[in-house]
Amino acid sequence: EIRLVESGGGSVQAGGSLTLSCRAFGYICLRVDMAWYRQSPTKEREFVSGFESDGAATYADSVKGRFTISKDYPKKTVTLQMNDLRPDDTALYSCRIRCLYASGEYSEPIWGQGTQVTVSS
Repeated sequence: EIRLVESGGGSVQAGGSLTLSCRAFGYICLRVDMAWYRQSPTKEREFVSGFESDGAATYADSVKGRFTISKDYPKKTVTLQMNDLRPDDTALYSCRIRCLYASGEYSEPIWGQGTQVTVSS
């Protein structure tokens, strides 16, 4: 059974910090690709942070300079350090994993249940 276990969400005041973690279990893949997305009640799901094919971290413009993503792919783990949180960051944050095949194509993504982040002003 493949599972994505996310943790670290919570409620903080504006300017506060949270660290989200996501770990995949039962996912067999030589080269994984993991990323964070978020969705609020008033917006569609949006990309937050992930990695380029060369391993470089990439971020949505709205979180650049405030969020830092890190990975430990042998452990199929990705972490998102979120600093200087704002009310607009309030959302359900979900982890996504997919497998990069030798052909260069990606597998269908698998999503976690999400962890709620609430930032009050």
